[in-house]
Amino acid sequence: MLDRETKASERPGDHKDELRLWLRLLTCSTLIETEIRNRLREEFKTTLPRFDLMAQLDKTAVGMTVGEVSQRLMVSNGNVTAVVAGLVTDGLVDKRSAPQDRRVQILTLTASGRKAFRAMAERHEGWIAELFAGLDQPELAQLFRLLGETKTSLHRAIADRAKDAADEAAKGNA
Repeated sequence: MLDRETKASERPGDHKDELRLWLRLLTCSTLIETEIRNRLREEFKTTLPRFDLMAQLDKTAVGMTVGEVSQRLMVSNGNVTAVVAGLVTDGLVDKRSAPQDRRVQILTLTASGRKAFRAMAERHEGWIAELFAGLDQPELAQLFRLLGETKTSLHRAIADRAKDAADEAAKGNA
């Protein structure tokens, strides 16, 4: 199977370790996401965006606004609105106006939506466990720790870049 990492490994001398690591992370993420998408479609006739939206709504009994859901999913309100429309049509999500502002829509899972989501979530958890079954518990713990350190390093590098840009802008305005 040809993937991003495999393409780079054809000429490993051309790529530094950091680039090869990024490509491996990206390849792993893509492989997992593609498999989950396929399984959701095959077993539940649904999509990953529908699953993700329902997962957010499952976390609350009082519901969320379209804006809150879009923030949590890091997508636009328009993307959420399109997914919600299908879920409402299928009777899985209820949409009602907020009492304090009729322009704001509150989304909640219906009883059948909560039941459907929980069935999907249980299978999803099993699929993830199956995909990581080749790693033992100490390896999982080590990978989790290392990825946590990676995440911290990324946040630090991004913050440093933002600070440097702000410092440069301040010098330019002085």
